[in-house]
Amino acid sequence: MKLVQNQNIPLTILGNGTNILVKDNGIRGIVAKIELDSIEIQKDKDVAVVVLGAGVKNAILAQKLLQEEIAGFEFAAGIPGTIGGAVYMNAGAYGGEMKDIVTEVTYMDENTNIHTITNEDCEFDYRHSIFSKMNVTITKVKLKLPYGNKEEIKQKMDANAKSRSEKQPIQMPSAGSTFKRGKDFITAMLIDECGLKGYKIGGAQVSTLHAGFLVNAGGATAKDMLNLIEYIQKTVLEKCGKEIELEVKVIGE
Repeated sequence: MKLVQNQNIPLTILGNGTNILVKDNGIRGIVAKIELDSIEIQKDKDVAVVVLGAGVKNAILAQKLLQEEIAGFEFAAGIPGTIGGAVYMNAGAYGGEMKDIVTEVTYMDENTNIHTITNEDCEFDYRHSIFSKMNVTITKVKLKLPYGNKEEIKQKMDANAKSRSEKQPIQMPSAGSTFKRGKDFITAMLIDECGLKGYKIGGAQVSTLHAGFLVNAGGATAKDMLNLIEYIQKTVLEKCGKEIELEVKVIGE
């Protein structure tokens, strides 16, 4: 942080780089990937307090909690990112969200001062937190989770993984779910109703399996993806009267 300030270099912080579309000319300056991967589990009588470095991968944490017979994180086991990224966008799936389990978040500001805030201060909302409007770096996350039965935890994780593999194009390159769900509509259904499943621009394609995902069908550029996003938004607005918002974050030049 001090280096980039002294040298006036742009800094981009990434977790695992998921849910991100990098423009074709790349990113100027320094891209720093958070590798803080400590996992500390404090077992109280009724709940487990789990303190995590922001770079811990969700999948690795899910397996660790399974072995420790700690429940409540099954929903996030298949989210291909880090804890810091999951908090940043209040990631969720299968009825769970990060806001349900986070108690504290520690972050570093531009002046390298360290702050810790509670769940209430995080302003969690659908795919949103206070961090998406702050220029800070999440460094540590504290969760509070209940204990559970190992077999039941595994069954939930396996069921979610099966559902994900059947309903989402996880075998193809994508940035994850492309669009946010609407307040009174399911975006993927509208895209499907507009006849856009399978629609392509260049190498970018609306998934034939799930219309909410845009996939790289071969040789897609970021420009292809952005053109396809714009075409989908325009078509859905014209045919359904609904404005759909991006869930993926577009960065770079």
